[in-house]
Amino acid sequence: MFNKLLIANRGEISCRVIKTARKMGIRTVAVYSDADANALHVQMADEAFRLGPAPSRDSYLQAQKIIDIAKQHNVDAIHPGYGFLSENSMFAKLCSDNGIAFVGPPVLAIDAMGSKSAAKRIMQDAGVPLVPGYHGDDQSAEIIKKHADDMGYPVLLKAAAGGGGKGMRQVWSSDEFDEALAAAKREAMSSFNDDIMLVEKYLTQPRHVEIQVFCDNHGNGVYLHERDCSVQRRHQKVIEEAPAPGMSDALRKQMGEAALRAANAIDYRGAGTVEFLLDADGQFYFMEMNTRLQVEHPVTEMITGLDLVEWQLRVANNETLPLSQAQIPLNGHAFEARIYAEDPDNNFLPATGTLQLLKPPVEGPNVRVDTGVSQGDEVSVYYDPMIAKLIVWDENRDKALARLCQSLRQYHIEGLTTNIDFLYNLAASKTFAQANLTTDFIDRHQDVLNQTSEYDLHRLLPLATLTILETGKKLTRPSSGDPYSPWSMANHWRANETHIQSVKIAVGDNEYDISVQQSAGEQDVVIVFDGQTYRCQATLNDDTLLASINGHRSTTAVASHAESVTLFTADEAFRFRHVMPDLGLSDDNESGGGFSAPMNGTVVSLNVEPGVSVKAGQTLMIMEAMKMEHAIKAPSAGVVKEFFFKAGELVDGGAMLLEFDAEVSE
Repeated sequence: MFNKLLIANRGEISCRVIKTARKMGIRTVAVYSDADANALHVQMADEAFRLGPAPSRDSYLQAQKIIDIAKQHNVDAIHPGYGFLSENSMFAKLCSDNGIAFVGPPVLAIDAMGSKSAAKRIMQDAGVPLVPGYHGDDQSAEIIKKHADDMGYPVLLKAAAGGGGKGMRQVWSSDEFDEALAAAKREAMSSFNDDIMLVEKYLTQPRHVEIQVFCDNHGNGVYLHERDCSVQRRHQKVIEEAPAPGMSDALRKQMGEAALRAANAIDYRGAGTVEFLLDADGQFYFMEMNTRLQVEHPVTEMITGLDLVEWQLRVANNETLPLSQAQIPLNGHAFEARIYAEDPDNNFLPATGTLQLLKPPVEGPNVRVDTGVSQGDEVSVYYDPMIAKLIVWDENRDKALARLCQSLRQYHIEGLTTNIDFLYNLAASKTFAQANLTTDFIDRHQDVLNQTSEYDLHRLLPLATLTILETGKKLTRPSSGDPYSPWSMANHWRANETHIQSVKIAVGDNEYDISVQQSAGEQDVVIVFDGQTYRCQATLNDDTLLASINGHRSTTAVASHAESVTLFTADEAFRFRHVMPDLGLSDDNESGGGFSAPMNGTVVSLNVEPGVSVKAGQTLMIMEAMKMEHAIKAPSAGVVKEFFFKAGELVDGGAMLLEFDAEVSE
């Protein structure tokens, strides 16, 4: 076995590989950028070496520098993780040329699958079903659009060298095509330095089901069952599960054998994933093959009990596969939820900031957290905003889903916006429990997943009010005080009086006034909202609210954020804000407008000339953060008077980007 392993990556996957290497007695070497000098993967490794400045092109994509470090420090194997150089055949060849084992497939296999266009031709020859589409060499916009028009809309534009949803656009009409193609090519060039595109028919109700395959150097190959990755936003996976709900043994075998045909067609070695679109009629179509370990590999590990990183290392060491196809276990059900720094209420825009509080659920046999960050770390603009992966297992889907909901309630992060509330609403929804999954699941069920208007306010606002009151007690209580002392209360207690105060709570864009009454010496608080009265008692212990409302006792998880609080009930995540009284200190002269930067990022392009009239909805400029583009569009007809930034400049979130004069209608 290898003596020293370099992980040519960062964050969660680097930490994940280090754990297995340590278990196998292999010494580890980490590499890092200036932004990651104190990162968790650097602390975990036996050795660590600086690559360069924060941008990935100056650090984690510096293939020769990584090879030089490996040679200088007696590294005999390199694990590329996923992303960065993991599917770069030139890097795999550099490893081979320098006598270093590449923990991944052969160069020719990476090349074969590195182009989606070439991959589809190979799969067609291997008898693997394909979605209708164009993946030819002629890359003129006219030819690509003609094929799209001939197929009929909707179509899907995809970067041939892509992955992770980058360089991908749904196009619903011919009128949208030119702008979508330009944006997809630009994003592909930024992410992969390659803007070759393919276009294929977009199936409107498919599932995304992928097969994990493993092959060794001795002619053996197996599939380790399937994962359903249908729940996505912007073509990026949000929740994955294994096995796929409703999968019959016959269909599993059929898809598994097709995946192995795909692997054998390119003489594959190591871990790979063959991704299929599964239609409602049971037909499935090849999408692509990822020649690396997948982000969602833990759900496969949970249902098989196998360590896929260990398998990768053993295959790279020229060992045979540990098990045959008949020996691959399938036990129970697993989910993975990706915890991101992003704002689901603002089109899932990436968020940046410091992890002031990072409190994951307690890990055990049924709960696992894969992460690459620690409390106090900064989520920066330079890399993917994933904070962690929450993985749960139980003996069936219903029990595993209940465990996922429980674990999300216990996952508390402060300091930046995350998608935890959104994930909880998704996992707790009846539609997800019914497993009617398609790749547009999130779009189809927005009303349930972002359910501000659906809340039972008569049930939730009393809980929110009690949370505010109990938090106030904790902030004002003397260290040696009696909890029933008037000095402990946040209600301006007065002797021999019933004190009445008003609490204002904001939920989304709506504000609600709640009346709170409490008499001296009484434990009960009386809450009045919308003509209904609630007699309550409550205690807030750390992050758990124990409440009794009109005799109904409940336990609710509480997570505080910078400006809001979330209550995790059995049915949903309820986020609210305590609106403080206006003391006349607000600044009415604060500038507004819709042209402030939505996040920290880089200006990609200025799309119009100052002084030239534009139409409503026209793209004025494009920003990029964490490899995702955001278009700044005109809210109405008008004129851009001035841009405050140039293409290529970094912009802080909230900074004004341009001055715009709207056209005044007469």
